[in-house]
Amino acid sequence: MKTPELDLPSGIETHFSETPQEAAQQLADTVAEFLRGRLHSAERASLAVSGGSTPLPFFQALSRKTLDWGRVDVLLVDERWVDETHEDSNTKLVKENLLQSNAAVAQFLSIKQSGSTPEESLGAAETELTNLMRPLDVLVLGMGNDGHTASLFPDAPELSHAMNVKNRDALAAMTPPSQTHERITLTYALMREARFIALHLKGNDKLETLKRACSRPNDVLEMPVRGFLKSGLRVYWSP
Repeated sequence: MKTPELDLPSGIETHFSETPQEAAQQLADTVAEFLRGRLHSAERASLAVSGGSTPLPFFQALSRKTLDWGRVDVLLVDERWVDETHEDSNTKLVKENLLQSNAAVAQFLSIKQSGSTPEESLGAAETELTNLMRPLDVLVLGMGNDGHTASLFPDAPELSHAMNVKNRDALAAMTPPSQTHERITLTYALMREARFIALHLKGNDKLETLKRACSRPNDVLEMPVRGFLKSGLRVYWSP
């Protein structure tokens, strides 16, 4: 496979694979190794993941890894405001694909709490994360073709608040008009401090989006993923 040409900021690692399964396995190997390292020096470790179809093989590969999963806190970077039984639920996705096999004993911290809206349930969701160790240990992000990541959508009226680096909240309610469902998301201030940050992508369209994001890296409100395009990021991509 010809290596894609990307003009990424310095210090960003790229891992290009022939297949989604290969990319998923590489990412799972690296994440598992990082979590093992953290658990040697910390009481607990945290793993924040994204929903969607791209991470499914990563979830399945990671779930089979041998590590002390009982000391790992798993959470989503964002969630649609739907019931857990809904087909669009990221919580359902994670429980059925990641919290299986060896990872079944991990502790899941749910940012989707009872309540009719994300705004109404922010307090309960923040309480759920009270004991979450900060900074996050591992953060695995995806990216939409509009440049959003997590639920940091360019058209969301709450974006400036959610992207504010001085924001002390862990979570923000998001109501992007482009989306069918209201959302709840981890804030940029929380996510940007993670010890290990990976961007997991699939498809040539995502490469084109990444190229656009690199063209004006400082305009983070236009494409919020730009906030993570900095030294230390690891990009995992497959066709």
